[in-house]
Amino acid sequence: MEEVDVEPSTTLIPGAGFHQNHLGFEWGPGDLLVYETNYKRQGPKSAGSPFVHIVRKDEDICSPILRKLFNESHHIFVGLQKIKQDVPSKNKKTQFVSISKNYRSVIRACMEELQQNAVATQDPQYGDQVSILLAIELIWNLCEVLFIDAAPAGSLLLHLLDWVRLHKSDVDARAREVLQSDSPTRHQSYWEVVISLVLQGRMDEARQVLSKQASLRSDSSSVFKRMDTLLHTMPIFNPTGTQTLTEFDVKWRHWHEECDRCLQDNTFASNRHLETICKIMVGDEDALLEQKELLSTWYHFLVTRLLYSHPIIKPPDLHYYAQSSMNMFLGPRASPEPLDIILLSAFEFDLHQVIKDCSIALNNWWFVAHLTDLLDHCKLLQSHNLHFGSNLREFLVLEYASGLFTHQSLWQLAVDYFDHCPEFGRVYLELQIERIPMDTERKAIKVLRICKDRQMSEQVRSICKIMAKRALRNNRLGSALSWSIRAKDAAFATLISERFLQDYSNKGSFTDLDLLDNLGPAMLLSDRLTFLGKYREFHRLYGEKQFSDAAKLLLSLMTAKIAPRSLWMTLLTDALPLLEQKEVIFSVAQTYELMSCLEELTSGTNEPKQTAQEDDMESTKMELLQLALARNLAMAIVKEGTIET
Repeated sequence: MEEVDVEPSTTLIPGAGFHQNHLGFEWGPGDLLVYETNYKRQGPKSAGSPFVHIVRKDEDICSPILRKLFNESHHIFVGLQKIKQDVPSKNKKTQFVSISKNYRSVIRACMEELQQNAVATQDPQYGDQVSILLAIELIWNLCEVLFIDAAPAGSLLLHLLDWVRLHKSDVDARAREVLQSDSPTRHQSYWEVVISLVLQGRMDEARQVLSKQASLRSDSSSVFKRMDTLLHTMPIFNPTGTQTLTEFDVKWRHWHEECDRCLQDNTFASNRHLETICKIMVGDEDALLEQKELLSTWYHFLVTRLLYSHPIIKPPDLHYYAQSSMNMFLGPRASPEPLDIILLSAFEFDLHQVIKDCSIALNNWWFVAHLTDLLDHCKLLQSHNLHFGSNLREFLVLEYASGLFTHQSLWQLAVDYFDHCPEFGRVYLELQIERIPMDTERKAIKVLRICKDRQMSEQVRSICKIMAKRALRNNRLGSALSWSIRAKDAAFATLISERFLQDYSNKGSFTDLDLLDNLGPAMLLSDRLTFLGKYREFHRLYGEKQFSDAAKLLLSLMTAKIAPRSLWMTLLTDALPLLEQKEVIFSVAQTYELMSCLEELTSGTNEPKQTAQEDDMESTKMELLQLALARNLAMAIVKEGTIET
């Protein structure tokens, strides 16, 4: 079955402000986009408010308790994806049922914590969230019974009984209250507890409570004993036993006839409560409907009705009894709630309708995304594809993951969901990555690691450029250079290198030495970065008194034209301390090369205009350099001449 997906129509709302234009809005994964349209309001104008109020927002993603649900279910989801696809689905049934129960246990744990908070704070918001989780767990449990476990006739009713007992747990609390009272048989809820236990098929517990009354009523002990016998002998199908369905059916019919005979003989006419119990056990629908308050829901009525009239119900026949039970229980005037419609669709084995109705009724995509993913692994959704290319499972997982990306920390979980959407997951991830606000470097590094692991080179460059520019604006040159190197952005690395050199010229020292000392091959990204790295290496060698190596490096920076011409005077000035050493460091050839560089520098015609004071300083530097070079040349000639002779 396929449905044509149509875009939701734009809803126009009265405009705000002086222009009185209509406003349009669009719900995003977690936020609301409001925009002004070209449509004018009709009729008399009124004073408009300049404020736009968001009337609905996904609060679940902001709840600390529900964030635990998202985190825990993420681990289960990832584990489910690791199940080998080549193993036949039937052989994986036990695994799938176990995973389904894990999901439900996480739901119940969050529900219990929300209930505790609701009691402690009296905040109605917690109560609403508890109601939603109750409905989610109820639907999931039923889907587990009908679709994932796919219980056959006989076992099916046992699973449905467990389902009802789990979600109708107030019976246990009332039973404890009655049994712990001073006089259980006189407690106002005594018979309600007995009947409630019978309605849930809990015969042994019903006998235990009923024995309290029998021990006090010696005059009618035979009647109570007869009821105890009926309760005790009720056949219960054992899926692991050797008894066949046919043998069980024969035995059950014999027991049913015995109950009906007791009713016809007025065995329990002396006690209306016992008579009511007997009517329930023969499957009297009128007697069951009289217990509406104890049953509380039509699906409890359905399961009790099946227990005492059709215990070996087959899955294909469920829909008939479900529809009639709902009609009988609710009556002609009451209209079913969304939850009723969803459960009815499940009993009709209409999986796609269940998912569709849940998507509409529930306030986030968590439930439908995870349930659909599990059902898809069970090979139950293979026939349903959407017109825009993605299958139903992938569409819902993508929607859920997109919503997670709007949260400041849960976005990291969304990455794994996108990874397991083979058709559109990578495209969605690339788009969402670009929208993550890079508030801190730590967060940027996390995003960068995600992109690198997935070979998303374009996103890696984009993130690095953003962070580099931000660091540069904040005058954090080391961080800016590090990010530009990661981005492999030669132009930006050149710009930052210039800033480093400018900073050095102003302060006389380098910052971020750890980074500059460990550039390694990264310095080859641009000529200016290469110069910066080598120039820093010169200073390091000089600091370590490796004067000969420092001199060779300094000279190579000038002769290889790596150093920008604007810094030649600075480099020549750096050579002064080496020229003035007692030991000759620059050879004759090296000294001539330095002289050549100085000559080339002084003969330049494009030097910027300088003040008189700056001219005097430059002249002084020139004179000092010329003097130092001449002295070094003389010493070098003498030294080299001495060595030769």
